[in-house]
Amino acid sequence: MCVPGCHEAVHRALSRRGFFLKTAAVAAAAGAASLSTPLPRAFAQERKFSKAVDLTHTTWPEFPTFFNKVQLEIENLTTLEKDGFNTRKWHIMEHTGTHMDAPYHFSNDKESADRIPVESLVAPLAVINISDRAAKDPDAQLTAEDIKAWESKNGALPDRCCVAMNSGWDQHVKTEKFRNDMHFPGFHPDAIELLLTRNAVGIAVDTLSLDYGQSKDFKVHYSWLPAGRWGIEAVANLGQVPETGATVVIGGPKIEGATGGPTRVIALV
Repeated sequence: MCVPGCHEAVHRALSRRGFFLKTAAVAAAAGAASLSTPLPRAFAQERKFSKAVDLTHTTWPEFPTFFNKVQLEIENLTTLEKDGFNTRKWHIMEHTGTHMDAPYHFSNDKESADRIPVESLVAPLAVINISDRAAKDPDAQLTAEDIKAWESKNGALPDRCCVAMNSGWDQHVKTEKFRNDMHFPGFHPDAIELLLTRNAVGIAVDTLSLDYGQSKDFKVHYSWLPAGRWGIEAVANLGQVPETGATVVIGGPKIEGATGGPTRVIALV
């Protein structure tokens, strides 16, 4: 049923919608044309997805941290009842919750988070599952052999991809086992040596560090980040993403000089 004047209102609304859609399309085309660096070849073809998977934990003040200290404090500045609007102030250490490690984190002459080219933050996602091994051994590491086994099954790693370690550790985020007295999985240095020859742009882990918890030399960090690559730590829900075929979008921080920062990570499946 449509009340008097309804048809005219719908017609006007549809006309405005068409105008804005056309305007958005023109703006998008202009923006694409102005990119100083073209998107990687992996995205030259049409890509479709049917769902988006949030690979990001909600961060709260007691979120587990590498140094076992609180790294987030939240202060209420205004309230809707008193001031007419809500605002909060965050006191946060960059490497808290699901977050990025920028190349600058372990290098003085590589990109800070705000300077990472945006085309490097959208990448084919390769998920390597070591959860069975990690369930038996918290010091398990993703090795070069794991990467080779993935490639034997799925083909060569996509160009300029992100390789994610699924150890199943995200399920422990609200328990003491997530930090586990620094016994948790990570990448093995030999995996990084191999990935540096595969032209990957990023790696991701569902634990507190790119290196496994018992690492004393942080060789993964020192090899990967100074090579101009980024890492994402404490990701979630990798078990909801296929081994191959998804695209990851990294909503990294754009704060001047940041060594990293809380990051929204989304997989398009």
